[in-house]
Amino acid sequence: MEVTGHMPPHDAPRTRSASIWDVARVAGVSQQTVSRVINGKARVSEATRAKVLQVIAELGYRPNRLAQALAGGPVRSVTVLTSDTALYGAAATLRGMEEAARTAGFSVGISVLEQNSGQADIALRLNRPGEAVMVIAFDDAGVRALRALPADVPVTAAVERRPDDGPDAPWQVWLDDRAAAAHATRYLLGLGHQTVHYVAIPSSTSAMPQRTQGWQDALRAAGRPLPEPLPGGWSPRSGYLAVRSLLADRSVTAILCGNDDLALGVMRAAREAGRDIPGDLSVVGFDDSPPSAYLNPSLTTVRLDFEGLGRACFGLLHRRLDPQNAAAVPAWSEPELIVRESSGPAPA
Repeated sequence: MEVTGHMPPHDAPRTRSASIWDVARVAGVSQQTVSRVINGKARVSEATRAKVLQVIAELGYRPNRLAQALAGGPVRSVTVLTSDTALYGAAATLRGMEEAARTAGFSVGISVLEQNSGQADIALRLNRPGEAVMVIAFDDAGVRALRALPADVPVTAAVERRPDDGPDAPWQVWLDDRAAAAHATRYLLGLGHQTVHYVAIPSSTSAMPQRTQGWQDALRAAGRPLPEPLPGGWSPRSGYLAVRSLLADRSVTAILCGNDDLALGVMRAAREAGRDIPGDLSVVGFDDSPPSAYLNPSLTTVRLDFEGLGRACFGLLHRRLDPQNAAAVPAWSEPELIVRESSGPAPA
């Protein structure tokens, strides 16, 4: 029988993934020692640990995280639940979470929530033994997912607002949006603007968003007129639509926006209305997304350390899973007002 094609010679090398036994043999240590290094155990000298890690890198060895969990080892996988990876805040927080988790030797899965995800749907996403979860709960879908998780699931969350149970909620991290919005509003009042209008992002809960509250705090404290907040969404289009009629009023000289995308839409509407930025209209955003520095004019905005928040969220989870070996939870930067070209003194 004629056989077409080419058969490999009998002595051709067979490729396979490196095993823990391969690592132990090349490093000159026992399999138990390699396992201790992989699991972050303390009973290994630094020299041996460095040697084993070097061999792991050279051989391209990938530990079987599921087998570790089934064997009773520390959990080495985590799933991130988030509803929208396109929004800057969520994407940057996710980047921080993933960076910190991979540095610590955890595998990371990302599960994107639908806006109407229910409890059954959440449970289906967590079907691996020993799985831990981080939730980006900046919107309603994330908050509902957080509430739907079973009580025995190790979880930490990045949330929009300080939890109702006070500052001692050890499994949640947040940024002080309220204080940051108040600071941005006071900055505009200090430039001589009689009041500040506000285009709001949606809230993650039934309560008023933190940024809206901070804006109101500053106006009330200064005894200035308090306009109705303009409801916006997350996109430039929603900011554009929110202010088109408002900009016909020349007494409107300052607008604070709930995020930078809204500010982009506001600036477009201002140009169409013949309003000069910052000559007769100051615009301030929120988040300091990368394009904000390159707009024309460049956008004054509040810088938020979303990546640091994500790293801290994983740090909390790591401490829950492996308190003896996890590093201290990293701190994240406080919000900072970045003054650029889109804001200036109130017109005479």
